Amino acid sequence: MQLLPVNLAYFLEVARTGSVTEAAHALNVAPSAISRQVAKLESGIGVPLFARHPRGMTLTEAGSRLLAHARRTETESTTLVEELRTGRGAEARSVAVACSEGFARRLVPRAIADFRRAHPDVAFRVDVVARQEATRRVVEGLADVAVTYTMGPQHDVRVECAVVVPVAAIVPLGHELAGRDRIGLADLCAYPLALASPGTSQRELFDIGAQLEGITVRPALVCDSLAPQYEFVRAGGGLALVGDLGDLGDGERDTATEGVSYVPVDHPVFRQREAQVQTATGRRPSWSATQFTELLVASLRRDRSL
Repeated sequence: MQLLPVNLAYFLEVARTGSVTEAAHALNVAPSAISRQVAKLESGIGVPLFARHPRGMTLTEAGSRLLAHARRTETESTTLVEELRTGRGAEARSVAVACSEGFARRLVPRAIADFRRAHPDVAFRVDVVARQEATRRVVEGLADVAVTYTMGPQHDVRVECAVVVPVAAIVPLGHELAGRDRIGLADLCAYPLALASPGTSQRELFDIGAQLEGITVRPALVCDSLAPQYEFVRAGGGLALVGDLGDLGDGERDTATEGVSYVPVDHPVFRQREAQVQTATGRRPSWSATQFTELLVASLRRDRSL
């Protein structure tokens, strides 16, 4: 059942397909009806929502912003209809979480386990995605909450919590750096390194720090997934750099089980990155999503003065 206004529903389908003809086929209506409704919507708003091309249509900046709103509204409508049909309240619904990989290793699944001990009827879906994608999913209503890394101010989401994340080197057990309280970039770069790819926030900051220190680094391994980096370190291939979530509600690490030690890396450049819990602006969250968001915030803030 569709609760969206007709013009918004038609706009949403054109945005999805990039074509009035394709949208008309998907909705089983005449193309002229699609065109009229989109034109009426643009006239009412006062700005073009699409750039017309011979082979299709692309969203303008205004159209992209309206698309995010339309998707949030569509998601809320779908959830409401399902709750009305089943008679189940918000407390029994599912919660969708988008997070970057570092938070998916312990923080998010442990928070889910804690939450379900008190509310076993709430189900979760966790999507492990890139940091910008996690934010996008919240903006567009595809996730109820995101836990991700950010650099710089965030304008399209509500930031429920933001903490600076320390950075640590992971080193093999018994390594000569394992007993250090902290190390600098020069200490780290004296060994083969596994690093994330250029363009990720951690790698971007690492490259800036290395440049400031006059250090040239050729990584032994470039990989955005954490599991291969950990195995590389355990196998004695070198060291790796990770967000040190051990101080952010992630609990005590069992280094013997993991087969690695964590050594804080001291450089001011890494203080530019934050861990954030994000929710959507202008959207009514379910009770379950609200309560789970509060639990995530408490996990990040635990034992820290924020």
